[in-house]
Amino acid sequence: MGVMVKFNDKYFDELMNSAGVKAMTRRAAEKTLAYAQSHAPVDTGAYRDGLQIQEVKHAHRTTCMVVGTDPKTLLVESKTGNLRKALKAGKS
Repeated sequence: MGVMVKFNDKYFDELMNSAGVKAMTRRAAEKTLAYAQSHAPVDTGAYRDGLQIQEVKHAHRTTCMVVGTDPKTLLVESKTGNLRKALKAGKS
């Protein structure tokens, strides 16, 4: 026979949407954003200034993403890997 595990969905929904978890998620995104902005290549400053945090609501929690709004974001990322490096630095 297999083992069956039933999670208490209400408990985990409350936990993942608690003020503490939201604050921890936001702090990680802010750390990642700060790294990305400080290491961003600057020509006109539009790429760096277009970096921001967006909250994304999911079924059971809200996450934060660091995104670029400048039209050149994908080009800059493909050449420098700035956001990838920022995400890696934000984890440490």
